[in-house]
Amino acid sequence: MATIRVKDWTKNKLRQIRNAESHSSYDSVIKTLLKDRKLAKYTDDASNTATSESGQPQDADIDKAFDDLTVLAELTGSHDDVLFLWCPNCGNELVHLTVEQPLGLSVFEMECQRCLTHLDSHAIVAIELRYPIEQKMIEGQLQTDLKSCVIDYWDRTLEAVADGTLEADTSAASLVWQFDQYYKQFTWDWPTDVPAVSVVPGVTYRNTVTDERIEAVEAVTENRNAMDSYKVRRYTVDGDVISDRIDSSTIVDWVVNRELVITEQSVETTKPAT
Repeated sequence: MATIRVKDWTKNKLRQIRNAESHSSYDSVIKTLLKDRKLAKYTDDASNTATSESGQPQDADIDKAFDDLTVLAELTGSHDDVLFLWCPNCGNELVHLTVEQPLGLSVFEMECQRCLTHLDSHAIVAIELRYPIEQKMIEGQLQTDLKSCVIDYWDRTLEAVADGTLEADTSAASLVWQFDQYYKQFTWDWPTDVPAVSVVPGVTYRNTVTDERIEAVEAVTENRNAMDSYKVRRYTVDGDVISDRIDSSTIVDWVVNRELVITEQSVETTKPAT
């Protein structure tokens, strides 16, 4: 008889279902799950067809990194009418909600009770039932997925600002400042293959348009609700090192146009003033 090797996590889940539903064998459990999956797919397809015919936007049309992880600001619906909201900073579940279709959460703010970070719809990740939360936690992958989901959203949002396709009332400067504040609070190591969303002292960037390297030295303003201006060192393509001051509007333009990539970042990250 053919055998199938499964991980302990999967075996434990099958055993729990077998005991809870009084199945006679694991074969019975798997057959039932396959039937449920087929029914769920049929229901989901019917729901998607109905939603498409009604003219509502589909999350599936968004070219995002994860099918079942979505930053709250761009979520328009849920497959199962249930959402689990998570903090991407510390990996804490904030709350779970039962929602109606179509989803409307234009303004949503709350504080994470674990890391005490104040979050809004640009930094809260909605997880749907189909995402294997428990398995990801066991594998140590959940925190990485939450971070990647938010980074992907910030990157795509700024690209939409640059090409004029973002449907939002928030100005580019306000959006950049907000992402900058979150990034500094989260103290993430930013991936070098994604353009930066922030300027942080101690970090060296490369301007992909001019090919100059720009080392952020220190902020020279203390704006509470806008990007700061910075003292920088510019390393030109000719080998010159120039001390300079870059004003906040230039930084906003660089970030929105996705011109800066990180080449070197220090261990410590400067956190925003409170």
